[in-house]
Amino acid sequence: MNVDDIVRDALREQAAEQPPAAAGFADRVLAVRRRRRTRRIAAAAVVTVAVVAVGVGVPLLDSGKHDVRPSGGGGIVVEKKTKAHPDQSPPREEISVGGTTLAGYFIPETVKKTAETAVYQRTYHLLNPKTGKYAKTADWSWVAIAPGAKTAAVLEQDLPTSRIGLLDLTTGKVERWIPVEHGVGGLAFSRDGRKLVATTYTKNPDLLIKTQGSDDWDQERTSSRTGFYVLDVASGKGAWSEVRLAGDDGEFGGAFLNSRQDFALTDDGLHVWSGNPMGDIGKEFWDLKGDKVPTPANDKHLEWFVDAGKSPDGSLVAGDFAGRKWKTSSWIVDAVTGGTTEVRGQQLLAWVGNKQLIAWDIGKNDKSEFHQRLVLVTIGSDKEVPLSGFREGNDGDAGRWEPVFAQP
Repeated sequence: MNVDDIVRDALREQAAEQPPAAAGFADRVLAVRRRRRTRRIAAAAVVTVAVVAVGVGVPLLDSGKHDVRPSGGGGIVVEKKTKAHPDQSPPREEISVGGTTLAGYFIPETVKKTAETAVYQRTYHLLNPKTGKYAKTADWSWVAIAPGAKTAAVLEQDLPTSRIGLLDLTTGKVERWIPVEHGVGGLAFSRDGRKLVATTYTKNPDLLIKTQGSDDWDQERTSSRTGFYVLDVASGKGAWSEVRLAGDDGEFGGAFLNSRQDFALTDDGLHVWSGNPMGDIGKEFWDLKGDKVPTPANDKHLEWFVDAGKSPDGSLVAGDFAGRKWKTSSWIVDAVTGGTTEVRGQQLLAWVGNKQLIAWDIGKNDKSEFHQRLVLVTIGSDKEVPLSGFREGNDGDAGRWEPVFAQP
C-alpha cells in the first residue's frame, strides 16, 4: 500500500464514522507514517565527515525491479566547488555543491490574527551571491528562486497578491513587477528559469483556523485554489487557466485538497501538475491551456511531497522514505521502468547532477528523527558529507529552518 492509499483510506474511514475531518489531516497522516517507519528500523546510520572522490557501485534493487544506475558514463563522482558549513544551523554562509545552491531558507511561525484565525508565516533569509551570506528579509510571504540563484520571484505579505515581484538577490531590490488579475498565493520557476507558474487562490492558502473542540491551529477545511498562470519571465506575459475542484461542493471526498496545493511545471515544460491527496494516483496534470491530460509516461513516479523531483537528465525520480538498508534512507526510482534502489538520506531535497542529492539526515546513533542536518549523498555509496549543522527541536517547533534550493 502506497502513501496515497494510506491517506485515502484514512480519510474515507473517518468520513464514514463522523463529520468530515479537518483540513490538514492528509499532511498529518503522511507525517505520522514517515515517523513510524523511521522508528521501526533499528540499524545505525553511517556518517562520513568529508570525502573528495566517491566510487559509484552497482545498487542492489528489489527483486523483479530494474537497475536504475545513473546514465551518462563514468563511475566517479568528484565534488567540485563544495561550500559546506557543518558548524552552522541555520547557516550564515553559502552552502552549495556542484552548482546546486542553498539559495535561502525560511523560519515558519504561526501568527495569531484573531481569536479564531492565524497565518502560517515565513520569514526568509536569502543568499546574497556577492557576499556569500544569508540576510533576513521580512518583506515577502513567498519566495521562489530561479536557476542560478541570482533572481527570485516574490509575493508580498497578505496573500493572495495582485502582483509578482522579480527580485535581484544581489541588490535586494525588485527590478520589475508583474501585475495579475487573479490573486496569487504560490510561485514556481520552470527548470530552465524562463517561465513562472503562479497558483491562484481566492483566500490566503496559509490561513489557519481553530480546530473544533481543540486549541490547535489547522488549515481550512476546503481549498480556495482557482487555477494558474504560466508566465514568460522576460516579458511578464501569460494566460490564466481556471482549474475547478472536483465536485466544487466543499465536501470531503473528491474535492479534498490541502488549503495550499500549488502547481508546478513538469521538467520538460509541457505540462502543469500538482498533488492530489485524494486522487487515485496522488497527482494531476494539465496542458498549458488548463485542460486535464493523462499522466505523462515519464512523470508517473513523481511524488508531490518529495522536494527533489527528477534528476537533471530526467532519468531518475527522488522517492519517499525507504529505511531498509540503512536506518534512514530513501528510494530512487527509474522514471521509465519504476525500478528502485536505496540512497542514504532521510528526506531528498535537491539533485546535484544525476548521481548525487542533498538531503536531510540524522547523525550516527541519533535517537531523534528530528535532529537533522543537510548532507550530500551519492547513489551507490554508503558515505555522506555533512553540509550544515543540525536542526534542533521537534517538527513544528519554533525556529526550525526550511531550505530553499536553486539549481545551476
